[in-house]
Amino acid sequence: MTIRDQRGSATAEVAILAPALVLMLLLVLAAGRVPRARLEVYGAAAEAARAASVRQEPGPAAGDARAVADAALAARGVTCRDRSVDVDTGALSPGGSVSVTVACTVDLSDLGLLGLPATRRVAAEGFEVVDTHRSE
Repeated sequence: MTIRDQRGSATAEVAILAPALVLMLLLVLAAGRVPRARLEVYGAAAEAARAASVRQEPGPAAGDARAVADAALAARGVTCRDRSVDVDTGALSPGGSVSVTVACTVDLSDLGLLGLPATRRVAAEGFEVVDTHRSE
C-alpha cells in the first residue's frame, strides 16, 4: 500500500472519532459538575450553620444562615436552578446546636446529548454546636 492509496484516510478517521471525543468530553463535564456542586453545597451548609450558631435569637440566626449560604454558593460559582436553605434553630442556646440543610438543583441541560436528566438535586446538612460559654 502506497502513500497515494492512503490519501483521505486521516480525514475519515477524524470524522469517525470526533463525535466519540465530544461525547467523552461531555461525560467528563457531567461527572465533575455534580460532585463539585455537592462539595460546594456541603461547604455552604457548614458556613451557614456556623453563622447561625453565633446569634442569640432564632429569627436573626435563620436570616444569617440563609444569607451566608447564598453568598457562599455565589462566591464558589455554583448556579442553582432552585435553591433552598432550611434552618433548625430549635436548640439555639448555649450547649445546644443548630443545623442547616442546603439543597441545590444543578442544571445539566447543556449536557443533553448524553441523555442525562436536565437537573440533579444535591443537598447537604451543616451542624454546629452553640458555644457553651456565650452569654444569653
